Amino acid sequence: MTPTRPRRHRAAAAAAVHYRVQAPRPQNHLFTVRLSVAAPARRQRLSLPVWIPGSYLVREFSQHLQHLRATQAGMPAPLKQVDKHSWVVEADPGQPLELDYEIYALDASVRTAWLDSQRGFFNGTSLCLRVVGQEDQPHALTLDAGDLPASWQVATGLTPQDVDDRGWGRYAAAHYDELVDAPVEMGPFWSGEFTAGGVPHRFVVSGAPASFDGQRLLQDTRRICEEQIRFWHGEQRPPFERYVFMLHATADGYGGLEHRNSTALICQRSDLPRATPKGSKQTPLKATDGYTTLLGLISHEYFHTWNVKRLRPAEFARYDYDRENYTELLWFFEGFTSYYDDLFLRRAGLIDTGTYLQLVGRTANQVLQTPGRQVQSVAQASFDAWVKYYRVGENTPNATVSYYTKGSLVALCLDLTLRLEGDGSLDEVMRELWRRSNGGPIREKDMAIAMRRVGGRSFENELTQWVHGTDDLPVGSLLAAFGAKVDEEQAPLAQQLGLRTTDSGGSIQIKTVLRGGAAEAAGLAAGDEWIGVELTPARRGQTAQAWRLSKLDELNSLIGQASRFVALVARDRRLLRCTVERTAGVTALKLGITDAARLRHWLGD
Repeated sequence: MTPTRPRRHRAAAAAAVHYRVQAPRPQNHLFTVRLSVAAPARRQRLSLPVWIPGSYLVREFSQHLQHLRATQAGMPAPLKQVDKHSWVVEADPGQPLELDYEIYALDASVRTAWLDSQRGFFNGTSLCLRVVGQEDQPHALTLDAGDLPASWQVATGLTPQDVDDRGWGRYAAAHYDELVDAPVEMGPFWSGEFTAGGVPHRFVVSGAPASFDGQRLLQDTRRICEEQIRFWHGEQRPPFERYVFMLHATADGYGGLEHRNSTALICQRSDLPRATPKGSKQTPLKATDGYTTLLGLISHEYFHTWNVKRLRPAEFARYDYDRENYTELLWFFEGFTSYYDDLFLRRAGLIDTGTYLQLVGRTANQVLQTPGRQVQSVAQASFDAWVKYYRVGENTPNATVSYYTKGSLVALCLDLTLRLEGDGSLDEVMRELWRRSNGGPIREKDMAIAMRRVGGRSFENELTQWVHGTDDLPVGSLLAAFGAKVDEEQAPLAQQLGLRTTDSGGSIQIKTVLRGGAAEAAGLAAGDEWIGVELTPARRGQTAQAWRLSKLDELNSLIGQASRFVALVARDRRLLRCTVERTAGVTALKLGITDAARLRHWLGD
């Protein structure tokens, strides 16, 4: 735990728009908001965003708004709803306008809002009505502790104006975009601090168990931050005055959302670092460790501080909160960030080369095991994020490809190509883009120009084939040229069969049947319950054997080396027999080390 934060008390600057947020009864999951508009328009329009930047799905936050009332000088003002998320107030421009409303908050994700007796969290896009026409005016947010327990604190990236030692009080924002780009965490959380690049960083964790090793989390996160700041700015200070990590640990959760000087994160409690017994050494991190995954998430969201919150698609020069904001560049902003997140774990010395290559191999296999990679390019996947990436269904792997995973492989291939052909690297391309745009909006042509300047030739062919095409990327050959051992091994059982399943309560549910696989040829379908298997007699006169199947992992022990069996499934309460021919030669990529020195040249040792 860090010492008590000193009380900050500054003269409160005038704000054209002011929000007062309270949680009078956390158990009812309702935030109360009073919005004050100093100088309203005669027909003042108010609107709640339909999406939050960084998560490309229309989420209709207005569904949680209730009891909206408008008053002037203590008297009701005419208020009318004009669409699903907007209202108009007939106001007297010469008097302040006040609006009171409630927001229901019981979504534990990083994208919306949560409130119960243990914790509060919200993004401004979920709570703060936009005063249309005054978005560029100064905004203020007052967080009122009310009767909340004395153990509750506040953490946010907003600029404090008049707050107490627990963080309650008034915060300032230059405009609406800044206000809603700073989530708020409240509750009895753990808090720690460190300095990186000359800038104070705060890390708060809610829901942590007693075994949580906060000091290790701070030390490891600091190493990631210092590496990334040096990557972008050398020995200069980063473009923010403070940074806040807000992590909520749950029984089963994962995710993160980036902001200009903060990030909201979710992880499983089991992924947190645990204190080691006195005198014992920490074991090296493995690719399969939950803590490795958590550090990768931290690295990913922190890299977004530059790559998407400052460097950003030209289409996002100004957010439109009323509708989808389309771009074909998520393969760059999410994919390249996904390439660098684990790479910075290696550069910071948190994982070794072998572990890093395992992480790369896992990403490559995820792409190779997605038939949709041959249907949709990563540029198309970026544009379609609003209707495909966040709307996962049984056919998603067959129809689309992840701009995260394939985008990270595009970055890998470009980086290794630059390094193999000369002294250039993707690192230099990223910094060239930063200089070229002054840390602002970019288009794909800017990427092409930066690649030419760093690589000394045009990379239009690579961008056309790898970004706008659907052919497989030369991952294996490029890694082999850089000292990696590239082998193939037998794919996991589910991949051999061409399906994805879940096991629960002794039942196997088929979630996805992959295009072109054995399961599809056999007639299995998403939604089937796989009950058992039946083996055809090896010789005439023998009796067929049928077995109950409760976990997919039991299949090999039941059928042995048989290449053909009958799957007994239930569909719409009908029992079906589907003959499965196991596909031979379904393999997965396995990476190792052949030339450690060559790999070190790439990985930055």
